[in-house]
Amino acid sequence: MTKDAVDICIIGSGAGGAPMALELGRAGFKVVVLEKGAHYKPKDFVHDEILNSRRNFFMPLPWEEPHLWRQGSSGRYERTNSAWTANCVGGGTVHMSGYFYRLKPVDFRLRSTLGEVKGANLADWPISYEEFAPFYDKAEAELGVSGEARPHPFAEPRSGPYPLPPLDVHPIAKEIDRVCGEMKWNSLTTARGIISKPYRGRSACSYCALCGSYGCEMGAKSGTNASVIPAALATGNVELRPKCMARSIEVDKEGRARSVVYLDADGVEQEQPAKVIVVSCTAVESARLLLNSTSSRFPKGLANGSGLVGRNLMFSSFGESRATFRISKQKASRPWLTAPDPFVNRSIQDFYLMPDERFGFRKGGTLGFMWTHPNPIFAAVGLAGSGKEGVFGKELKDRMRAYRDSRILQFEVYGEFLATPGTYVTVEPGVKDKYGIPVAAITMDRHPKDFAATRFLVERGEEVLARLDPDDIERVGVAGETTILQHGTCRFGKDPATSVLDKDCRAHEVPNLYVVDGSFMPSAGSVPSTLTIAANSFRVASQLVRKLKKG
Repeated sequence: MTKDAVDICIIGSGAGGAPMALELGRAGFKVVVLEKGAHYKPKDFVHDEILNSRRNFFMPLPWEEPHLWRQGSSGRYERTNSAWTANCVGGGTVHMSGYFYRLKPVDFRLRSTLGEVKGANLADWPISYEEFAPFYDKAEAELGVSGEARPHPFAEPRSGPYPLPPLDVHPIAKEIDRVCGEMKWNSLTTARGIISKPYRGRSACSYCALCGSYGCEMGAKSGTNASVIPAALATGNVELRPKCMARSIEVDKEGRARSVVYLDADGVEQEQPAKVIVVSCTAVESARLLLNSTSSRFPKGLANGSGLVGRNLMFSSFGESRATFRISKQKASRPWLTAPDPFVNRSIQDFYLMPDERFGFRKGGTLGFMWTHPNPIFAAVGLAGSGKEGVFGKELKDRMRAYRDSRILQFEVYGEFLATPGTYVTVEPGVKDKYGIPVAAITMDRHPKDFAATRFLVERGEEVLARLDPDDIERVGVAGETTILQHGTCRFGKDPATSVLDKDCRAHEVPNLYVVDGSFMPSAGSVPSTLTIAANSFRVASQLVRKLKKG
């Protein structure tokens, strides 16, 4: 069934799609937002680990909607649910932890800064940090960000303070400040997409500790479901359609995007015509949608005449270590250790860009410190181990008793993930999801400098942990990737031969098609990218409103 035409049809309601809906709705344009997942309400966000983390409340089941994953082009694909973010209104911003860092000016000119790096596809952004910064300001204000700007060698320029003061933190944060000071390093307050005070009708954080992997029943976490989407709907110009799975984008004889074909909540095929179509399904899923949208005009996929859709996939390099403090042993000297405050909110960015290659890399990253997640089943599974390292019976009970007597401080590395010719997304016609649509197939071939940088950062983080005098330090890993942070599959740039989108995130080959999730990013940066995606969406929306009003 073909619906009445609207001005703009947006596919996806997360960090990229929602700001576009808000700004276009405010400007008076009629907007339809198609969202694959459900529209959860605060009452649906309960503190149930099994529901949230072990069933398909947020993530699809791999036997219903798999991604395929292989190491190298000669590897064998395996089914996985990696590289999915939450499938619901608000997308990944609903179950995020809300670490809202900005990129640095160097991230916008990585190719110019590093020069040619053998085996990597580096590119500068077609815009500067200075052009982008006003939209960081806007995104922080619209979403609600708590933080404290501290001067340091890699501090990005800001026009003013954060919209909200920083969240309260555990006393361990002062200990991290102290030891970093002793090492002449800079301990920074981590900005959070969690509001520290009531803000625009939303309640302040209740400090329940369940941010990552959970929805926020208070509305304090600044997901688009709690901030931007309600504001967009309040304009009266935006219609939100949850449980609608986009199948393809159709084009007219001139090669302009004409409509979105989707399956509605009842599984019935519908067609939504629009003057402008905006894609924001995550970097992996947006590439999949474009590659599955074939036609006689675009036989290799929509906007893919260059063959670049799906190329230059980047995640975020990941490393982690943990320090264990035995409460019974340390409570006399550190009575504050059992304080209930859930947040640490400390970061180190002294190694964001190295002055030379003496350690095997120049682009480093960020260390973020936090208490381990309190999910009990997740903890128990980790304690039980697996394979030859698996334990049961008395040893497992002893480990669980020791765990109950512990506070575990960890850090995560957000490291540069260099784009390579061997890391990309395609679609696999022979494997289809429950909707009958070919699934995304991910091939990985990471650059060795990523691992050198991550190992270096893990070693620096362990120096901090060691100075805190814990009972034990455990290295979790130095060679991982955070797959919910996705970038690069539809790069923006000035040259259609080397990019899919122009600097306004409009497809070079399709003048009324835009892509506004992390796909546009030529470099991933060394911080979580949620805030950057939202800021870019506000930037693109401002340009699009101007063009549409000109006619």
